[in-house]
Amino acid sequence: MSTITVVPPSRPHIVTLAWPLLVELVLAVAIGVVGTTLAAHISDTAGAAFAIANQISVTLFLLFRIVGSGIGVVITQSLGAGQRERANRVALSSVGASTWIGALTALLALAGAGPLLRLLQTPADVLPLAIPFLAALAPALLFDAWNASMAAVMRAHLRTRDTLVVLVAMHSTHLLLAVPLMAGWGPLPALGLPGYALALLFSRALGLALHLLLWKRHLGLLTTAPDWWRLPRRELGEVLHIGIPAAAENIAWRLSFMVSMAAAGTLGAHALATHAYVQQIGSMVIVFSMATAFAVEIMVGHMVGAGELGAAHRLVRSALGRGLVISGVASSLVALAGGPLLGCFTSDATIIAEGRRLLWIGVLVELGRTFNLVVINALRATGDVRFPVVAGAASMVLILAGGSWVLGIHFGFGLAGLYIAFAADEWLRGLIMWRRWAVQAWVPYARAARRRILR
Repeated sequence: MSTITVVPPSRPHIVTLAWPLLVELVLAVAIGVVGTTLAAHISDTAGAAFAIANQISVTLFLLFRIVGSGIGVVITQSLGAGQRERANRVALSSVGASTWIGALTALLALAGAGPLLRLLQTPADVLPLAIPFLAALAPALLFDAWNASMAAVMRAHLRTRDTLVVLVAMHSTHLLLAVPLMAGWGPLPALGLPGYALALLFSRALGLALHLLLWKRHLGLLTTAPDWWRLPRRELGEVLHIGIPAAAENIAWRLSFMVSMAAAGTLGAHALATHAYVQQIGSMVIVFSMATAFAVEIMVGHMVGAGELGAAHRLVRSALGRGLVISGVASSLVALAGGPLLGCFTSDATIIAEGRRLLWIGVLVELGRTFNLVVINALRATGDVRFPVVAGAASMVLILAGGSWVLGIHFGFGLAGLYIAFAADEWLRGLIMWRRWAVQAWVPYARAARRRILR
């Protein structure tokens, strides 16, 4: 197949890319907050079950990063270099890879619900609700795999507004179905937590249908039957070169975070519920840094493909500065409003008081996290993917996971000890990654990526 070289279109400003991503993330967080609220209104035990099962689901979802991270980088670099046909081959290869990874993930959630939850020290009174809920989430994970890959392709083509339309339709459907299925409506019985999972499955099926339509209409991409199971070696090799280290970094963090969740679990259902509510509120702050980071990754990928390394360096510096200001202000405002926000989940005065203290520690967590999100995504877009894994692994294991147990359990600081460990880990890794970018150690990787695309 011959390579068609076209002149790449002018790139939009980073804000143009970031705002649809921000809205997407806010919607995703809102769904999680609504789900936690609905579960908490059943009982604090149900709220804890929702939180810990959802954390396992999110952890399993990280397997999709093996494909998703690599797809975004390879396609943005190819488009930046004007290699549209190469980008299309990579996009189609993602469909079959998503099928296999999604099926594996769904099987793990379905068959391993009990063992996984017990591994996290889930309290005995939470298990009867958490096990069937996690098993019910399993089918939706397969659809999530397809949707995640297809959305990554759309974003790489700078179609962030189109992915926003899909997310709005998907999450709206989820909400409209989740409330009556969980609480019961007319002849429908109240299904509780499994009702949330069933609504999730229907909404993800709608998302897949819409992504297929947008691929055809805007990208000229049509999937054939073999695309849904085939694993093209050449295209996936390029994707995995980026995706495996990127996924490893995310998986290492998530596993370390799950160790800290296990520490919270040993403190009892009360502490686990507090942790869950604070995490949901904190997720409203993370979205600002995440939107900036995803937009930076897309833009840097295009710039690397086009050979504009100086512009990429300036973009990251300015984006990081803005990100720090925004995350600092947003996390401080959330901490100030901690009482009313926590009151949306529970009326327990002890939970609210402890949660407010955690939200103030969370300001430090979010500032450090901004470094990681923005700079690591930029490094990944240049092809410098192994350093973040190697450099961050020690901090994740020793500071995040180990520190949570030492401070939270051994020294008896409880949940505050866990959050101090979170902050220390984020800042250590963030400063290491920033130094990597500032000294331009990523430049050789970016040049090698451009040579690989053009040969």
